[in-house]
Amino acid sequence: MKKLLLYIIVTVSAMFFWAWVTFQASVGGWFHHPIADQPTSQAFQKAVDIEIDKQFTGNFAMAVMNNGKTEYEKFYSAGRPVNRNTVFQVASLSKWVSAFGIMKLVENGQIDLDAPVSQYLTRWKLPSGEFNNEAVTVRRLLSHTAGLTDGLGYSGFEMGTPVQPIEQSLTQALDADEGVSGSVKVGIEPGSEFKYSGGGYTLLQLIVEEVSGQAFADYMKENIFQPLHMTHSSYTWPDSTADNFELVEFYNSNGTKAPHYQYTSLAATSLYTSLSDLEIFFQVFLVGSNNEPIGRNVLKPETVKMMRLPHAQTMGEDIWGLGTILFAATENGDFIIGHDGKSTPPINTAVRLNPETGDGIIVLETGNPLLATKLASEWVFWKTGKVDTLLFTMETNRMITIIGIGWGVIVLIFIGLLIKQKKKQGKA
Repeated sequence: MKKLLLYIIVTVSAMFFWAWVTFQASVGGWFHHPIADQPTSQAFQKAVDIEIDKQFTGNFAMAVMNNGKTEYEKFYSAGRPVNRNTVFQVASLSKWVSAFGIMKLVENGQIDLDAPVSQYLTRWKLPSGEFNNEAVTVRRLLSHTAGLTDGLGYSGFEMGTPVQPIEQSLTQALDADEGVSGSVKVGIEPGSEFKYSGGGYTLLQLIVEEVSGQAFADYMKENIFQPLHMTHSSYTWPDSTADNFELVEFYNSNGTKAPHYQYTSLAATSLYTSLSDLEIFFQVFLVGSNNEPIGRNVLKPETVKMMRLPHAQTMGEDIWGLGTILFAATENGDFIIGHDGKSTPPINTAVRLNPETGDGIIVLETGNPLLATKLASEWVFWKTGKVDTLLFTMETNRMITIIGIGWGVIVLIFIGLLIKQKKKQGKA
């Protein structure tokens, strides 16, 4: 009996050890191969072409940045050609740009990051519940740590259909993705954990309007896009002040044309922008750029840096700043940063940016749900050997499979030892 107990303890310990080793190996990229075999631009571009050819892609625009400058751009379209000024909807990548605009109000002293958001709200209030609504702050909304459990995800409204008023959307979003609550309320202790919330950014949108006295889209245009000379960017469509916008075509994954959706949730998911404008926004975050001051005189350098300080963790890893995803740590203790966007019908967008080196990638595409994220994360691994936050997520199934195989072998060894022990006892 003692020997059986020992076998069980050793087996369970071996299973836990194997799972830990496999997790560490996955984080370290031991099971992953770079997308390109050579560290050259030509090799990476060839690898991108191969990925585009694997499955349907409607429209595609990519820029690879080197030392803060555009090294090369790449375009593809199944229909009407796209170029660096073609306007894409960028889904949740909108949050990163929205956060930049919110930090402008923080810098101006109009918003306190750590004050209860209730002090800025007159048009709508968080519903009462089990937890303290006064612990919901702008800092926590920006970092998805405010305890909101809406689960949004917005599906949007077809063009020509009236969008829901923002106050009604916060109470119950009619365009909530299937299977989520869609009601913005505090469902877990604020500050206790990271929980992604699209509704939190719709609440931030309302705060911007309350504090600035402007419609959110007007505030962002006047205070962010115009000073940065982002001339192909807007949170609404059509934008009556811009007659040079050419909107990309939308596609379903099967290659058919898809409808264009509009949103109440502008800050969370409704930014329209171009590759050329995102190249400008990319440069805002660079450290020690020789050509432009950090923040391009819209935000102070210390405010820009604050956006990439860790504010949320998962499994002990820093993953989120203030509106900014922390994809991977750099050699000097900073982070490769940016944001991704994903919606249905398929829109996928991604930015990876190393603020220390000025290297990075921007990918905008329609018709494929994960191509932009995959290429951007693959660029990080190819460039640095690091598995970024979203590549790790995409590799989870492989990690689970390897853990399962290892556990199977360990259990077989355990069974073999038991059989061997019984045979010994039988002979005795």
